[in-house]
Amino acid sequence: MRAGKIVAGFLSALFAGALAAGGANAQSSGYEAARREGALTWYTTFIVPQAAQPIADAFMKKYPGIKVSLARADSVPTAVKILSEAKAGRMQADVTDGIETAPPLLKENLLASYIPQGSEAYPPELKDPKGYWHAVSLYFFTPGINTSMVPKGTEPKTLQDLLDPRWKGKMAWSMATGTGGSAFIGKILMSLGEDRGMAYLQELRKQNVVNVGITARAILDEVIHGEYPMALEIFNHHAVISAAKGAPVAWLPVEPILAPMAVASITKDAPHPAAARLFLDYLVSDECQKIFADADYLPANPKVPARTPSLKPEGGGFKAMFMPPGLMADNSERWSKLRKDLFD
Repeated sequence: MRAGKIVAGFLSALFAGALAAGGANAQSSGYEAARREGALTWYTTFIVPQAAQPIADAFMKKYPGIKVSLARADSVPTAVKILSEAKAGRMQADVTDGIETAPPLLKENLLASYIPQGSEAYPPELKDPKGYWHAVSLYFFTPGINTSMVPKGTEPKTLQDLLDPRWKGKMAWSMATGTGGSAFIGKILMSLGEDRGMAYLQELRKQNVVNVGITARAILDEVIHGEYPMALEIFNHHAVISAAKGAPVAWLPVEPILAPMAVASITKDAPHPAAARLFLDYLVSDECQKIFADADYLPANPKVPARTPSLKPEGGGFKAMFMPPGLMADNSERWSKLRKDLFD
């Protein structure tokens, strides 16, 4: 019996070693092909000095001989740029990312299918089963309050608390598509269902939520400066960054919490496909996810904590409604119209 266990253990170790060697060989083969290409272009939505450049530098150090060129813009302009390049037959981007970048490119069949190494560490909701996109960074929409104006212990803890008359006229949200009011409406309808959700929104309508034509980050600054006691649907990590600098601000884990994601993709006609695949492998790796965390972004890998762990469900003990790119794209126009019809 003991001899059988020894043989079984030896065979198990041998098999594991073969798998590891196969993975190492695949990685080595991918690097050699990428090095022959010698370069890649990354169209990114991440802030260059904060995250994109440190990631590019770390990749180039890890894989010498592959130069990463960056082009930074928001999601929609990035998608428009790639669509224009494809139409002209001059694709420049190898890898692209963003919250809203992938859907229009998928619609025009401009993304390549590739499942990166390390993808198995991510839950299904953070990756496309066909390999057209993979989450690399997360965002969590929550209320944010001015802690000088909202005494500790009096802040709302549930959706029902937001209907308390004492908050009438004291809440604000951004009018930007995909965030603020439209995002709040979306999570209400998805979490409560159409009938209950619309009934809740009719009650919230009585609270005279203030519409502000600025970004979610800018409206949080308004809260910090005392313009409003509370803003709905701010990025929770923005509140932590500002609080660390001494601002009187905090985010509230009022569920449900909507969680859009920045996803990365490879373009279908990437000029450097091998380098693009190697770079996507790197973006989802633990090493790169830790760079996101160090840059105050929220890594998508659930095993990699944020710099402030409580910002993510695993460390903060809250539940999130993950929002894949297609769902946001398909519904944002309707949610924006509802915000206008109900709250303007």
